Amino acid sequence: MTPTIVIVPGLGDSGPEHWQSLWTGKFGAARVQQDDPDRPTPETWSARLQEVIDATPGDLVLIGHSCGVLNIVHWARLTGGHPRVKGAMLVGPTDADRAFEEYPTVADMAPVPMQPLPFPALVVASENDPFASFERAQAFADAWDAEFISAGEAGHINVASGHGDWPDGEVLLSEALHAWTPPDIVRM
Repeated sequence: MTPTIVIVPGLGDSGPEHWQSLWTGKFGAARVQQDDPDRPTPETWSARLQEVIDATPGDLVLIGHSCGVLNIVHWARLTGGHPRVKGAMLVGPTDADRAFEEYPTVADMAPVPMQPLPFPALVVASENDPFASFERAQAFADAWDAEFISAGEAGHINVASGHGDWPDGEVLLSEALHAWTPPDIVRM
């Protein structure tokens, strides 16, 4: 059986044109919906992620974007992970350790955990992301013991940067699923 995808949005719940929202329908994914998607904290957002993991049967692959990446890494730090989580695709991680005038609540997710994740992970980062330098994203990947891929100059890899439907991301997801799942699993 193919793992179930769990979409982990960032601030604002990744609107309807965001690739995460489009993938939710396309792949029949579970989705983490925070009570307050504009006020992240490691504890409350991790608790909601845990609720979704507990309610979703079978093996899981987490797909986070922006503050959703921070949600996943804080959840892993707080819980030690879960045996059914087979991997995570971490796209456009936000650097909560620096100040963002337009998004001050991101600071509530600092400090960014810098320890290895208990499952395989892939960090996809842009070379011109306004919310994390390319070097910082690479440092996250190194600390998390994750694979690292450059998306080129892709902004924040969201709707504003032209990434509504994100076919290159689907290719990366397919490759990650192939790497993280045994050969007898049917792949998309």
